[in-house]
Amino acid sequence: MKADISAQTDDGQAFAGSAQAGAQPVASLHQLYPKQNPAATATATAIATAAAPAAPPTPIRFARPRWIRTLARRRVEGVLGLTSLLMMIVCWYLLTRFQVSLYVRFANIPSPGDVLSKFIEINHTTAYANNVLISLRRIMLGFGGAAISGIALGLLIGRYRYVRALLFPALEVLRPIPAIAWVPISVMLWPSNEVSIVFITFLGAFFPILLNTVGGVQAIDDVLIRAASTLGASERAMFRYVVLPGALPHIFSGLALGMGVAWVSLIAAEMISGQFGIGYATWEAYSLISYPEIVVGMVTIGILGWVCSGLIRLVGSISMPWLAFATRRGK
Repeated sequence: MKADISAQTDDGQAFAGSAQAGAQPVASLHQLYPKQNPAATATATAIATAAAPAAPPTPIRFARPRWIRTLARRRVEGVLGLTSLLMMIVCWYLLTRFQVSLYVRFANIPSPGDVLSKFIEINHTTAYANNVLISLRRIMLGFGGAAISGIALGLLIGRYRYVRALLFPALEVLRPIPAIAWVPISVMLWPSNEVSIVFITFLGAFFPILLNTVGGVQAIDDVLIRAASTLGASERAMFRYVVLPGALPHIFSGLALGMGVAWVSLIAAEMISGQFGIGYATWEAYSLISYPEIVVGMVTIGILGWVCSGLIRLVGSISMPWLAFATRRGK
């Protein structure tokens, strides 16, 4: 019995000793981390903040205009385009320099040097510049009218079934008639020769713009139309926010095509019934057997058409910035 009691006493003393041993570290932790004073902590934080070096100010960066970013993206394309033009001029020079006659004869074709000399010669007077300005005025009037009417009718025909049933058959009958075939009728139809040439230019640009606009409206996903209708969009809002943005890629494609056809129609009309303009000057050079001047007129027509189409594509790129991402994904 005494042995048991002593054993229990020893165990209890051991337990108590262990409890005291375990309490010592706890007491030491409280001694190491005393309760902090909030005022002292705030003062120390303020001193540390004041002593820390100030962060440098963030520079303000202004976004470049969208048209500048578009031109920057097209620098590589511009270099490649200039390279292709230089290669064409080099081939032209070599073919005329050695007078190649392999079925296609270059013996009587003027060289680039002869054309440049003639260009400098004809610019001693204002006749060449006046002809260019007259042609530009005609192309702007005819193409501007075709763009406005072609886009407006294309949106209506593509959007409304009954308008398409009423107007599209008559337009399809007129569309295959070449612009040149309209020259005699336009001379009799309009009071002056100038208006008839503008009208022929209008006809050349109108149908490509119309058909591309109709195709652009019909290519819009029906899900977008139904979603806008479900959200309560009015017909005016539907045109502004759904139909017109969805058809813009096709519209600008039609404008570029229409510009090319407008130049073809204008030059043909000026050659047949014009008295001024770059087409008339080119035909007059042919009548006078001035071959370098003929090439000057041809090069002028090509450059003017290229610049006009390039301006249309530039405006399209600015108006549709989302297409730039699609172009980069497809390269």
